[in-house]
Amino acid sequence: MYLHTIHNDPMAILLALAAAATYGGADFLGGLVTKRASVLTVVLLSQLAGAVLLAIVFPFGGSGPVDGGAIAWGATSGVAGAVGVVLLYRGLALGRMSVVAPVTAVVAACVPVLFGLLTGERPALLALVGVLLALVAVGLVSAAPDPSADAAVTSARARLQLAPGVVEALGTGLAFGAFFILLQQAGSGSGLWPLVGARMSSIGVIAVAVLVRRPSFRTDRRTYAGIAGSGALDLSANLLYLLASRRGLLSLVAVLTSMYPASTVLLARVVLGERLSAAQGAGLFIAATGVVLIAFA
Repeated sequence: MYLHTIHNDPMAILLALAAAATYGGADFLGGLVTKRASVLTVVLLSQLAGAVLLAIVFPFGGSGPVDGGAIAWGATSGVAGAVGVVLLYRGLALGRMSVVAPVTAVVAACVPVLFGLLTGERPALLALVGVLLALVAVGLVSAAPDPSADAAVTSARARLQLAPGVVEALGTGLAFGAFFILLQQAGSGSGLWPLVGARMSSIGVIAVAVLVRRPSFRTDRRTYAGIAGSGALDLSANLLYLLASRRGLLSLVAVLTSMYPASTVLLARVVLGERLSAAQGAGLFIAATGVVLIAFA
């Protein structure tokens, strides 16, 4: 079983919600700058910016001697996280934030619960209902009207297409779910060493991709500032999640953290003026209901 055998801690809930808000801000900035720069460029530079912040806070993390096991778990989670970030930023560049982010979140919320089922964990009935609602929500949020379709065509299949960025969002959700599980496996006494391992591996994976694809690094100062901000927020969110996972149940902390699209969508509505269709709005409501059921069952 992968869950801690401890009672829910109010501080764990606060830390997880703070992680969700911070992840949402990081995704919003990442999505914006990816529209003006290469995905790989944004991810690599943001990861490096996060590494600088990690180097600053590391001495205050009570990490102790080098912990090889924690670094290994962190490195494994870092690979999953790197894949997830690349897919997420590509999805945000292709599609609407208010569609891509929720699809990612509900999938990422389901993964820890399903992992628990496969390893012998038996969540409460409400949690299982939440998983089913989340899957329904993915279908609703993913269905976007095709603006190029003929208005005279009445077939739903002909009028609807898979929304841009949804395939990437599904892959992101799976990767982030794996990240949540793997990072927590490092244990509660490992300080910040798991984040060191995660950052090293994620930078390595992205660096290899950059060497292969050779994207352009030319952009403006505003974009560079956004990239740095996204990286700093992402590292901060990782730290908040790590602290939360050490104080509360993984199934609770992971799904609360997966509520990050709330801040992404809020920022997208306020800054970009994005609007949702009725079906997508219903999907978001069902997604929120599902995540809440999973978290508080």
